Amino acid sequence: MVFEATMICVDNSEWMRNEDFRPSRFAAQSDAVAMVCSAKMQANLESSVGVLAMAGRRGVSVLVTPTNDFGEVLARMQDLEIFGEVNLTAAIQVAQLALKNRQNKQQQQRIIVFVGSPVIDAKNVLEAIGEKLKKNNVALDVVDFGESDDEKPEKLEALVAAVSSGGNSHIIHVLPGEDFLSNVILSSPILAEDQKSVSAAAARRASGFEFCVDPNVDPELALVLQVSMEEERARQEAAAEESSETESTCQSSTSNDETVMADTEPELNLYTEDQRNLQKDEDQLWQQAHAMSIEDGNPGTLRAADAELLKAVADEVEFVLQMSVQEQGTGAQSDMNEVFWDQPFSQSMTYALPGAGADLDDLLLYNKDLQEWHELLIGPHEARKQRRKQRKKQQKQQQRKHEEKEDAPEGDKCL
Repeated sequence: MVFEATMICVDNSEWMRNEDFRPSRFAAQSDAVAMVCSAKMQANLESSVGVLAMAGRRGVSVLVTPTNDFGEVLARMQDLEIFGEVNLTAAIQVAQLALKNRQNKQQQQRIIVFVGSPVIDAKNVLEAIGEKLKKNNVALDVVDFGESDDEKPEKLEALVAAVSSGGNSHIIHVLPGEDFLSNVILSSPILAEDQKSVSAAAARRASGFEFCVDPNVDPELALVLQVSMEEERARQEAAAEESSETESTCQSSTSNDETVMADTEPELNLYTEDQRNLQKDEDQLWQQAHAMSIEDGNPGTLRAADAELLKAVADEVEFVLQMSVQEQGTGAQSDMNEVFWDQPFSQSMTYALPGAGADLDDLLLYNKDLQEWHELLIGPHEARKQRRKQRKKQQKQQQRKHEEKEDAPEGDKCL
């Protein structure tokens, strides 16, 4: 199995505009470069291929350093521009330097040169470069096409002969009209080893062994691949379970939110429900106040007529409160405190009733429920003030009666 880092030297000189190769020399060369890259990467997935331009406005330049990204190689070839003359010796030396800086030092080194223009370098110079490549264990393949003079094939063959070590370097000469350049290279010794590797991989796939590896030939590799597959399957199952748990948690949280929203909807009508029960609570309060006032034996016992009048006052106050609440709900700027703290209104409603008089004042001193209602009507401060005033008045009346009783004659006392 071939494990190489390959640099392909592309001829992009002005000679590549000729159309002796269809559709042009440069287009035929581009197809051949793509085919070579594909064959190298299919032979071994860890192999890498780089591309170098031997001409152009900037001279020799590296388009792609050795990589296993086939798409990047094709993209760089699309941007390549035809310009200038080829500098073969400089291109080979730059390619050797790029291979020297490859990432995986275990890869074998190989340079493939496409030469479609005349070679102007001297033969001895090319032989010296070839010996240097051989010293650094770099193999060299040359594709000779396009321009062909008497000295070009000889120079290129001398270069390959200087590099070759154990038959690792090759040269092919492709004449115009012979065949497509890519087809000739595909059937040449340049890709013979790669073709053997591809054929062997196809045979392993056809054999039906798992991972295309025969356990009888390489049991350790088969075991490693099996363990790796089981670990990956376990990882995928764990990831699927985690995602399903996350989805179920999200669904439960969504249902809980909907339940909470459904529970909070009746709270929006709490004010309406309290207002509906207001009348019932007030009726019960008045009944309790009336029963307590009847049971008291003090002089301030409330008469039935006075209780009815006081209830009528409370009904009118409640009507005013409801009207103010309705105005506030429709956007009116009324204030509830104006109703509670309107002391002249409350006093006139409480004390100006016929039949209420002093008995009602006496009752407010002893009945706590009526005191609360009285504070609600005229305000706590004013209610306490009136109660203190009423207590002082009763004390003065009792003191006056006591003094009159002491000043009375003895006969009147006996009576």
